[in-house]
Amino acid sequence: MGAGPNETFKVPPPASGPERGRMNRLYDMEPRVMDDDMLKLAVGEQGPREEAGQLAKQEGILFKDVVSLQLDFQNILRIDNLWQFESLQKLQLDNNIIEKIEGLENLTRLVWLDLSFNNIEAIEGLDTLVNLEDLSLFNNRISKIDSLDALVKLQVLSLGNNHIGNMMNIIYLRRFKALRTLSLSGNPVAEDEDYKMFICAYLPDLVYLDFRRLDDHMKELAEMKHQYSIDELKHRENLMQARLEDEQARREELEEHKAAFVEQLNGTFLFDSMYAEDVEGSKLSHLPGVGELLEAYKDKFVIICLNIFEYGLKQQEKRKAELDTFMECVQEAIQENQEQGKLKIAKFEEKHLLSLNAIREESELSSIETKIVEYSEDITELFNVLMTLEMQLVEQLEETINMFERNIIDLVGLFVENVQSLMAQCRDLENHHHEKLLEIAINILEKIVKGEMDEDLPDDVRSLFVDKDTIVNAVGASHDIHLLKIDNREDELVTRVNSWCTHLLDKIHKDEIMRNRKRVKEINQYVDHVQSELDSLECGDLLD
Repeated sequence: MGAGPNETFKVPPPASGPERGRMNRLYDMEPRVMDDDMLKLAVGEQGPREEAGQLAKQEGILFKDVVSLQLDFQNILRIDNLWQFESLQKLQLDNNIIEKIEGLENLTRLVWLDLSFNNIEAIEGLDTLVNLEDLSLFNNRISKIDSLDALVKLQVLSLGNNHIGNMMNIIYLRRFKALRTLSLSGNPVAEDEDYKMFICAYLPDLVYLDFRRLDDHMKELAEMKHQYSIDELKHRENLMQARLEDEQARREELEEHKAAFVEQLNGTFLFDSMYAEDVEGSKLSHLPGVGELLEAYKDKFVIICLNIFEYGLKQQEKRKAELDTFMECVQEAIQENQEQGKLKIAKFEEKHLLSLNAIREESELSSIETKIVEYSEDITELFNVLMTLEMQLVEQLEETINMFERNIIDLVGLFVENVQSLMAQCRDLENHHHEKLLEIAINILEKIVKGEMDEDLPDDVRSLFVDKDTIVNAVGASHDIHLLKIDNREDELVTRVNSWCTHLLDKIHKDEIMRNRKRVKEINQYVDHVQSELDSLECGDLLD
């Protein structure tokens, strides 16, 4: 049983007495661990007091249902064992001796977090708290504002009474567009005479600073005072934002290309990769006449890669359109079937109330039994009608799935066949280049042997021409590396697209099986429910 959204669970203070003595007793306690016993006590003792609360105590409140948890003044040294509190929205851990922010990874729904009055030295461990709006780290030992990037919804930040001394560190907070309330009083930075002006200028959307509202006049003065620096900062921020947007666009584009299985085929990447580890090929490129041969080879090779790339994108669009059409057909069939089922149930419900009332009002036992039999037959008929509708839908979807399966397999097969044909053209180019390169190399070897070689060759290149076997082996090794790169890229593409197709079809079949099981279960549960109503009524009337 869960707690209500406004209920806060809190472990009672460990000792009673005047408030000024309580803190002394707190820090005389032994450091405590956040174990199940502490958490159960917090949830149980501070749960609702009414009848529902008593029932919750008996049955136990599930940690996963708790939305608010208060654990202040518990002498907690380390945050731990909170992974089950997946629904938690408010967490109070102030006035403990916590040294490190940790153990909060699963609290992704957290909106409000209080870690004030602890011994925390660094901001960390908050990367998953993307819904956090209010964060208090008041009265700790923090010297730097950082590691808050994930808190995109942050509205309130309390960092007062820490060790923050660098005014420029405040500029970090400009990235939090929703930040409206900030507390930094009690830090060395707050003693600077330009403190308030600086913050007004660099955080213009801030409404409250150190618990006081910032007036518009001060903001205007601050903007004028720091205008040059702010303009320069905005320029740098705009450049940075443009770079980030470009990087994001490139990432998204790469993902689109990966979805089409043709990433990095829209340029020289495959060709360059063939020579990246080709030591012999690099040496051979210095031979007279090879430079021009290589450029011509590269141009033709890249054109084929671009053809594969463009063809891949077009085929991806066709596969996507086929999948979208299929999903629309499935949803339309399910929706139409559900509407028919709802009509049947609505018609039954109308008769349902009349039948129950008729049985209740009947005084003759024989008439009661007759009406009960008739009503039982109505229930059986409803079950048969709903199950027939479901079987019709199963057959309809099976036919739709089979048709889609044939179409998508044909599309994938055609894509693979054409890609393999284009890759074969790459291999043909490589074979032709290999023959030309070998011809040039043999001619140069003959010139060297005859002493007719006019051009100077680098020493590492000349070392390949000691004899025919050496140069033939060098050219052959380069050729093998190139063919292997082409084969590997083709194999990767074919394997991935076939794997995608297999997994997609497996998922579609599994989803349909799960849908059918769920629907049959729903029908049985509904029929069991109306039958149990009849059974309970039958027992009561027959006993009367």
